Amino acid sequence: MKKSMKQNKIRLIIVSLEFAGLFASLAFRNTILSMVLLAICTVSCMLILYFNLGKLTPSISESNPKMKTLKKVTLFNTGLLIACGAAVLLDYTEIISIPVENQKYLAAFIIIVVIVFTGNMSPKLPFSRHTGLRLPWTVMDEETWIVAHRIIGYLAFPLVLLYLAGMFIVEDFEILTGIIVALWIGIPSVYSYIFYYKKTHGKL
Repeated sequence: MKKSMKQNKIRLIIVSLEFAGLFASLAFRNTILSMVLLAICTVSCMLILYFNLGKLTPSISESNPKMKTLKKVTLFNTGLLIACGAAVLLDYTEIISIPVENQKYLAAFIIIVVIVFTGNMSPKLPFSRHTGLRLPWTVMDEETWIVAHRIIGYLAFPLVLLYLAGMFIVEDFEILTGIIVALWIGIPSVYSYIFYYKKTHGKL
C-alpha cells in the first residue's frame, strides 16, 4: 500500500511538472523565458524519473541488467533534450548561428543517433509503463511489448541506410524525415497491435 502511494506521488509530481512546462510555454510572451522554463520542467521530469526508476518498477532489482538499460535510456533522453534545447536557444538568441543548410544535417545526425541508440537498446528494454513504445496494447501485455521492441531493433539499421540514401535523392528533407519516423514508429505499432489482437482473440 505504501509503495503504491509513493509511486502515485512520484507520477503526480512528474505529470504536474509536465503541465507546468506546457503552461509556461503558452503563458509567457517572452519566448526565451518560455523555452527556459519548459526545458527546466522537462529535464526535472526526466531526472525525477531516473532517480525513482527502482520505485516505479519494483519488479526489477537495482542490480538487474534490465534496470541498467532503463537508466541508460533515461539518461540518453535527458542528455538529448538538454543538447537540443541548448542548440535551439543558442541559435534563437544568435549566440551561435547555424546556417540553414547545416541545420538540415544537424537534424539528420540527431535523428540517426536516436534511431541507432534506440534500435540497440529497445530489445533489451524490460516491460515498463514509463520507458519505451507505450501504446495501449504494448503496456497491457508483456509478450506484445517484446514483439514491438524487437521490431524497433530490427528496423534501425535498414531505416538509417534508407535515410542516408534518401538525403541524396529526395529534395524535400522534411518529407523524407517524416516518412522515416513514420515507418520507425508505425511498423512496430501496427504489427504489435495485430499480434495483440490475434493473441487476445485466440488466433495465434
